[in-house]
Amino acid sequence: MSLKTLPLLFINLGGEMMYILDQRLRAQNIPTEKSKKVLNDIVATMFNKRFMEELFKPQTLYSKKAMRTVFDRLAHASIMRLNAASMDKLYDLMTMAFKYQVSLALRPKDILLITLNHMDTMRSYVEDSSGVRSQVEHVYRMLSETYASLSQGEFQLIRQTLLNFFQDMHIRVSIFLKDKVQNNNGRFVLKPGGSLPYGTEAPGLIRSFDASGKSRNIAFAPGANYTVASREGSFDLRGDRITKLGCNMYSASRPVETSGPSISKSVMQGSDMDTSNPDPLAKAHLDLLSRLIGANVTNNEFRLNLFKNDQEEDEAASIQPIEVAESQVVNIDASKGGKTSELTRIMGEMSVGDKGGGGDDSDLLDLMDS
Repeated sequence: MSLKTLPLLFINLGGEMMYILDQRLRAQNIPTEKSKKVLNDIVATMFNKRFMEELFKPQTLYSKKAMRTVFDRLAHASIMRLNAASMDKLYDLMTMAFKYQVSLALRPKDILLITLNHMDTMRSYVEDSSGVRSQVEHVYRMLSETYASLSQGEFQLIRQTLLNFFQDMHIRVSIFLKDKVQNNNGRFVLKPGGSLPYGTEAPGLIRSFDASGKSRNIAFAPGANYTVASREGSFDLRGDRITKLGCNMYSASRPVETSGPSISKSVMQGSDMDTSNPDPLAKAHLDLLSRLIGANVTNNEFRLNLFKNDQEEDEAASIQPIEVAESQVVNIDASKGGKTSELTRIMGEMSVGDKGGGGDDSDLLDLMDS
């Protein structure tokens, strides 16, 4: 497990959250002034200098439960409010989108380019606010200082850590289903062909060498079409990232749907529901985030709905979670007795509350109406 994965997971999930909220604010005709305030407040809280410095310290990933709680609080850092069902769907879309991007990364280091794509769009949301923009640019520098010098092996370990985090998360998303990159069981389809990383060669040629060093080439049909990138993506503050992974895939005219059990409910029924080994760092970061959000409390609030209408949202909230029975999880507590009881109590208090959003596989819930 890599101890440098948490900032990348947090920033990329945060970027996906911003894409979805921006789309929904426009789709529901929220006044421009309020929409800008929501986006500015969330980005300002997300990239608070003190919070980022804590996040970038080498540490293990949060549990799924703690990560879900962090984004629940972050989504409510402004005047916008989501009910439990909408928050569940928001988190489902965030996690599945980033999981897909990590799965399609051509090489481990491309995860940094994906992160920069998210950063670029979030910066565009706050261009009119010099203070928040400077916070975002500070995070660019932190990313460069932390990750620019890492080896391919270290990036591969980061990628493996991310995929381990996303394991057993299989929420169906209509964009992926319509593009035939996701099966009905929620698993992604990784097709052959397509782009290849800069500096590589397209498959189709076998080179063999005899004892004297003379080479012989044998051509073969690779079974798919491949194109090699003409140049490497830029890791600078501003530049062409080349890859489209991490860019905004939502628009007011392209609906998004999900179905199946909500991630936020299903993951809490597995090992993460056990609070015998809570993470004190996650607790400290949540406390800091709560204090930062406290400064944005206001009476000028409005509710955002991630469903077509209130009735659909209420129906999603009333659906009982589906029991996850893919595998049996055995929890082994290897900690010394008596030292975690207080942290267990604290982590228990961090749960967001009852969540809705589960669903039968025959139902597709339309989250992003056109």
